[in-house]
Amino acid sequence: MSDVMVDHTQKLEETAVPNNLEQQDKQDEEQPQQSVQENAEYEDEELHKLLVPDITQLPLIPPSAVEFNFASYFAPDFMKPGNDQYVYRHANGLCVVGLASTHLAFNDKGGITAVDFNVGKSDRSGMKVTGKRKKNAQHFESNTALCKVCTNGDSYIVRCCVKGSLLEVNERLIKQPELLHSSADREGYIAIIMPKPADWLKVKASLLSLEDFKKLRALC
Repeated sequence: MSDVMVDHTQKLEETAVPNNLEQQDKQDEEQPQQSVQENAEYEDEELHKLLVPDITQLPLIPPSAVEFNFASYFAPDFMKPGNDQYVYRHANGLCVVGLASTHLAFNDKGGITAVDFNVGKSDRSGMKVTGKRKKNAQHFESNTALCKVCTNGDSYIVRCCVKGSLLEVNERLIKQPELLHSSADREGYIAIIMPKPADWLKVKASLLSLEDFKKLRALC
């Protein structure tokens, strides 16, 4: 009798093993499918976070084109008290130079009446830079004069602020000096300069960040 039970138990075990294996295989098939589904749901959630940001994290005022594309620096009282200038540096290394909103010229009665690029021994507006490498560009020091901004009662020299190659000046200001009033930090820029990386690092140390400049001039 005992031998029969042993045989019977063995048969039961043998018949049970395939069932267990079949169940395990089924579970193994379900687990990868479940993992794929979980990963897909996670990726959808992450994509949703990127496309639909948290409203509570958004700034009250969206950044301007200048703030989005440039790092803003300032040269307060450059060479003369009240001659505040900005230097906007693009990711490609080019620097846009212009008058800061706190420049003395904006306080003169009647406002800015003319912009003259004929300073020093040459007319900056007559400089034409050509070629991919801009080899014919003139190299200026940070204190080199770019133009003269005139008001009804005074005139102000605008300088490079950065040492580098002068790529272009904003000739529109000759016929439209009012651009300095309406958009000095955009269409009313003065010039574009390309400094060498080493020269930029030296100049950068002497410039103020936007936050530090606001503190200096007590701007809101």
